[in-house]
Amino acid sequence: MFETAELGAKVSKEEYEKEVPKLRAALLKAQEDLRASPYSCAVLLSGVEGAGKSETVNLLLEWMDPRGIRAHAMREPTDEERHRPEMWRFWNVLPPTGRTTALFGTWYTHPIVDRVFGRCSPAAFDQSLDRIVEFEEMLHREHTIVVKLWMHLSKKAQKQRLHALEKDKLTRFRVGKRDWRYLDRYDKFRAVSEHAIRKTSTGAVPWHIIEAEDPHHRALTAARTLLVALRARLDEPKEASPQKADQPTRRRGARQKTLLSTLDLTRKLYDKSYEEKTARLQERIALRTRALAVEKRSVILVFEGPDAAGKGGAIRRVTRAMDAGTYDVISVAAPTDEERAHPYLWRFWRHLPRQGHVTIYDRSWYGRVLVERVEGFCTPEDWKRAYAEINSFEEQLAAFGTIVLKFWLVISPEEQLRRFKAREEIAYKQYKITEEDWRNRAKWDAYETAALEVFEKTSTTAAPWVLVEANDKRYARVKVMKAVADALKRK
Repeated sequence: MFETAELGAKVSKEEYEKEVPKLRAALLKAQEDLRASPYSCAVLLSGVEGAGKSETVNLLLEWMDPRGIRAHAMREPTDEERHRPEMWRFWNVLPPTGRTTALFGTWYTHPIVDRVFGRCSPAAFDQSLDRIVEFEEMLHREHTIVVKLWMHLSKKAQKQRLHALEKDKLTRFRVGKRDWRYLDRYDKFRAVSEHAIRKTSTGAVPWHIIEAEDPHHRALTAARTLLVALRARLDEPKEASPQKADQPTRRRGARQKTLLSTLDLTRKLYDKSYEEKTARLQERIALRTRALAVEKRSVILVFEGPDAAGKGGAIRRVTRAMDAGTYDVISVAAPTDEERAHPYLWRFWRHLPRQGHVTIYDRSWYGRVLVERVEGFCTPEDWKRAYAEINSFEEQLAAFGTIVLKFWLVISPEEQLRRFKAREEIAYKQYKITEEDWRNRAKWDAYETAALEVFEKTSTTAAPWVLVEANDKRYARVKVMKAVADALKRK
């Protein structure tokens, strides 16, 4: 594969100086068009040590408008990053709409290094690459232009480059023991990297191999490749606005028998039993959550269900058992402008708990396959592909050791109506009822149909759904607390 790079390719100083002004002007125009588009751009600079990745980033920062581009050197993970899934730190630096991010040190670095040094098996390496392909294709569909540049040097050229950097007083700080250790394993790095490139170079997000020995050739090729990738996406015909999806309907009065309709919503708990069980379960949760830091585990609890199903009350009973500094409750509403400027899952990745902590989502990433689907806020293509993206997200959480539990609180339409009317009559509860709640109630069947598909496609061993009969709030709260306590003990 690397033989296809233009080995020994050179560009004269005269040709370079002639080309640079035109190239810079074209890049600035592309940046201007990017700002006015729904797209963002992520430039990945990978390759052998000493191949000029840092110099290429510096050049892009110099040639382009610095207000529209940022660079991130993703070196060894910080303490904060090590306590979260590997991809967390990359999600946090994804560019918003209209902007460009250049990364040197990418999501390929650790998988390749781990495989070269035998810290992961071939199967585990391929699994990491498969997840990367899923991630990049998701970015592509979410309007991020991903440009992957691999800077290649022959073994001889890399050795000469490292010696040259080491001899210069101004650059010797850039060469360390790790660089020489990597050079000793050049052939292994090459074989592993070729495998990674072949497996992850897709039609939507291809790799571009750049012969990096000549700095002029490297600079012009990198800039031209970025320009071509930007223009190819920016000059595409504009996409049509999201079309509201047709909603499945059922005849009222003759309700079909479903997973939800078979639940016994008459289940109740009486005061004395409720108080005893609550105290016992909260004690279990308290003991187990205090052990999370020692066990290097984290917890995510997701709460979904109809309006007024009692999600907030159940959450409060769980959090009363926890130390205040160890949990966060994220109430998910309509996305902000900042959140809309990023890929859909960005706002959920950024709140992931570090090891020893708990994050509770009151509404969650399932909004895409529930409210956004039913209300037509996204295209059918968006919500249909979201199931696979959500499963991949939750699998990554579980692989890191995060305990994921998802609760769907189930109430009857009649009980919801009773609670809505009570909220209108009680002054301190009136803020809980809005016109949107009444509009959602009118689409009860459509939301239930969407929910059934959610259970079918996203209830996994790694992240199961727990259906909670919630017509009686006390019964629901105890069932939730017991599920949390049991999961903590089991895991």
